[in-house]
Amino acid sequence: MRAVEKNWLETGYRCFAKEGPNGLKVERLSKEVGKNKSSFYHLFADLEVFMERLLEFHLGRAKTISKKESEARNENELIAILLEHKTDLLFHRQLRIHRDHQSFKKYLDRIGQFSVQGLLPVWKNIISLTENGYLAQMVFHLSLENFYLQITDETLNKPWLKSYFANIRHMVLLFRQSKH
Repeated sequence: MRAVEKNWLETGYRCFAKEGPNGLKVERLSKEVGKNKSSFYHLFADLEVFMERLLEFHLGRAKTISKKESEARNENELIAILLEHKTDLLFHRQLRIHRDHQSFKKYLDRIGQFSVQGLLPVWKNIISLTENGYLAQMVFHLSLENFYLQITDETLNKPWLKSYFANIRHMVLLFRQSKH
C-alpha cells in the first residue's frame, strides 16, 4: 500500500471509528489528510470503493489483534492489547451498530469466524470458567454484545476494563451459587 493511500485509509478508519458511516465525507477526509478531493477520487473512485478498502483494512487489523489475543495469558495482557487497539475496537463497534448494512454484516461474520476461538482460552481464565468451555463461550457471546454497546472513546480505559471483567466474574459467581 502506498503511503498516500495508507494516509487516507488511516484517517477514514479513525473517522469511522468515532462517528460511523456519517463520519466519512470526502470533503472532511480531504481536509484532514491535507489533500484535495480529486486525490481521493483518483485513488478510490467513490466512497463505496473506499468503504470496501476500509473493511479490508479492518479485517487485516482484526487478524493481527486476534493473534495477539490468542497469545494473552491473563487479564492484564488482554487489557494491554485492547487498549493498544482502541481505535480498532471502536471501528468494530460501529460495524456492529450498523450491521444492517450488508457489507458490514459480511465482515463481522468473517471476523467472528476466527476471533472468538483465539480469545476463548484467556476469556475462560479471566471469568474463572476454565472447567466449562461451553458455558464460558455462552457468557462470552452475551458479554460481547454488551461490551460493544458500552465502549466509547472515554470509557475504554484500564479501570473500566478491569471493572467490566470483575462484573462478568461476579455474574458467573452468582450463576454458580444459584445452582446450589
